Amino acid sequence: MAWYEGNLNLNDNRREKDGITYFVRGLREVEGGRFERYAVQTHFVERGEDYIEVVRRYISPLYNQGDIVTMSEKVISMCQDNIVEKKDVKLGFWARILSKFATRNANGIGMDEPYKLQLAIDIKGLPLILWASFCSAVCKIFGKRGVFYQIVGHDIAGIDGFYNNSAFETYHTIAVLNPRDPDKVCQDIEQELGIYCLVVDANDINVEVLGRSPSLMDKPTEFFAQLIMDNPAGQDDELTPFVIIRDIGDAPAEEYVPVKEIEHPPQGH
Repeated sequence: MAWYEGNLNLNDNRREKDGITYFVRGLREVEGGRFERYAVQTHFVERGEDYIEVVRRYISPLYNQGDIVTMSEKVISMCQDNIVEKKDVKLGFWARILSKFATRNANGIGMDEPYKLQLAIDIKGLPLILWASFCSAVCKIFGKRGVFYQIVGHDIAGIDGFYNNSAFETYHTIAVLNPRDPDKVCQDIEQELGIYCLVVDANDINVEVLGRSPSLMDKPTEFFAQLIMDNPAGQDDELTPFVIIRDIGDAPAEEYVPVKEIEHPPQGH
């Protein structure tokens, strides 16, 4: 795992082809292969856009047969309009109380945000949230963490938003849910555009592969996670939700200026 502070889009790593801007993110060696990553810059993808057309616009001009494209789950969910607005979440007693005891996470918004916890209650029901909170509190005494999300599920862990420190104002007042049927999303893109792709939930802590194209089903998810374990899409205002991963074999890698690593996850992400 590698951590970085701020925007990853160094001008020295900037490239352009056919009007598309991308940034070289360096080489990663996985299972004997040499994979170069290119983070593709887009416009801010709004709610209801067609993800196939977005991929066609930004990825097709750069894509080589055999490349793998990772796609941010947040962008796919925005295209699906799979969001909840903060004004539609009615804050209740239990969310106000339980959020006070939730772990504060410097790397993003967790269940210490009352509106996010209320949304979890709305989705999963109060009994399960109470049970998960109780189990989490007990397990923390013995040094075990992450129990809350193990019980409530990845769909709750994947809620992203209600984050006043986000570089994008849109995310201050909406929560983005996990994309619907991410395997089908990848299947549609492969069938329509011939592009092998993954829907991923990647941040400065972990990588989750949520969906993948039919042609990528023969590889374990851990292989794909290792390709982007340093989160080359970035966690700031890069606007690089797509990363093209290319096996370059024995070919020389593109010139790349490394971004300075830090010793811990960045504060406020």
